Amino acid sequence: MFLTRKAEMVAPEQTLPGRSQRDFPLSDRHRVLDAPVITDEVPEGYEVALFGLGCFWGAEEIYWQVPGVWSTSVGYAGGTTPHPSYEEVCSGRTNHTEAVRIVFDPAQVSYADLVKTFFEVHDPTQGYRQGNDVGTQYRSAIYYTTPGQEQVARELTQTYGDELKRRRLGDITTEIRPAADTPYYYAEDHHQQYLAKNPHGYRCHANTGVRFPA
Repeated sequence: MFLTRKAEMVAPEQTLPGRSQRDFPLSDRHRVLDAPVITDEVPEGYEVALFGLGCFWGAEEIYWQVPGVWSTSVGYAGGTTPHPSYEEVCSGRTNHTEAVRIVFDPAQVSYADLVKTFFEVHDPTQGYRQGNDVGTQYRSAIYYTTPGQEQVARELTQTYGDELKRRRLGDITTEIRPAADTPYYYAEDHHQQYLAKNPHGYRCHANTGVRFPA
C-alpha cells in the first residue's frame, strides 16, 4: 500500500461509497498526552486545528510535542468517502488526505505558531506527494475552523510562499479550505499515536529546510 502511485483526484461520483459510521473502536486516552483521543467536544476556550502534511504518523508526533497542545489524533479529511478505511484512502479513490487534528490552548500556543510549524516540517510545494510518498493522500492542506484561522493561514501561506519563491524553491500547493466543508474521520486505532507505539517506525519529513521568516 505504501507503493501507491495514484497522483490525481477522482471525480466525486467515482469515489468509494464508504460506510455510514465508524466500524472500529478507538482507545479512550491519548498514549502520550493522557487526554481523550476522540475530542468532538473540546474544553472551553480551546481551538481545533486540522492539517495535512504527508504521512500522519510523523505529523502527529511533531504536534503532540508542542507545548499548549492538549490532544492530537490522526484521520482523513478533504475527501468524499464517508468513514473510509486506511486502505481505501491509500487507493486514491476517496480524495482524502492524511490529516492530524490538534486541540490546543490558544493562551499557551498561537494558531500562527502551529501554522509556522506546519510549513517548516514538510514541503508544501510537492503537490500530491511528500518525498517518496506519492499519492493524493499526501497532499498539503490547511482546514481552518474559524474566520481568524483562515486569515492567519492565508497570510502566513503568502509570507512563506514569497520566501520560497525568493529562493527559487517552487510554488506552494497547499489546499486551504474550511473544515466545515470537509468532515474529519478518525483513522483506525493502530494509527493513533503510532510512533509512541512504534518508536522506530517510519517518519517522512520531506521539508524545504527553510525556516519561517521572522
